[in-house]
Amino acid sequence: MDGIDVILNLAGQTSHFDSMTDPQTDLAINVGAQLSRLEACREANPAVRVVFASRRKIFGRPDYLPADEAHPIRPVDVNGIHKVAGESHHLLCERIIGLRTSALRLTNAYGRGMRVKDARQTFLGIWIREILNGRPVRDFGHGQQLRDFNHIDDVLEALVLVATRDEDIGAVYNLGSPEIISLRDLATMLVGPEGGASYDLMAFPQDREAIDIGGLLRGRFADRT
Repeated sequence: MDGIDVILNLAGQTSHFDSMTDPQTDLAINVGAQLSRLEACREANPAVRVVFASRRKIFGRPDYLPADEAHPIRPVDVNGIHKVAGESHHLLCERIIGLRTSALRLTNAYGRGMRVKDARQTFLGIWIREILNGRPVRDFGHGQQLRDFNHIDDVLEALVLVATRDEDIGAVYNLGSPEIISLRDLATMLVGPEGGASYDLMAFPQDREAIDIGGLLRGRFADRT
């Protein structure tokens, strides 16, 4: 940690489904390792600036959209619980011991270098892989779940911005997009009109439906379904 001015902390286990099947590994990566990193900062470089990459899925099923920073935190899976703990450790270190930390809650980042071999980082990657391989894009449920997306360039700009402003020390922000789209509309856009790919809706497996955040739409956004 010596000689480092800024840490953009994006390390973590990102698969919600894996966290349910192997919670101890998720705990070690998303809580234990985060705490160890903060302890190392405190001991070796207490002046370092740290921006932690949290996730907006920590809110669980939304009471309202768009979800702001004041939305209740009700994670629906083990990964969400551990991301709350990682975020809380960073913010506690700022309040109690003076480490210069902040947190950004990211949602559906995409762009160059995104993982496409599976859905452990984003479902969008595996959708793109299926289309490139001539296989149908498959989605669970009714397809009306709403999502927003952040291009990696915008994510990096936000990380650097927060890391370089003293007024953001101790702050936590949701990083989202004003453009909202349903999964059905997104799949239709990706598949395109040429007929070279297809889109299928499938029944939710019970274990996945239990941790999905998009199965419930309420209030003024209900008409978007």
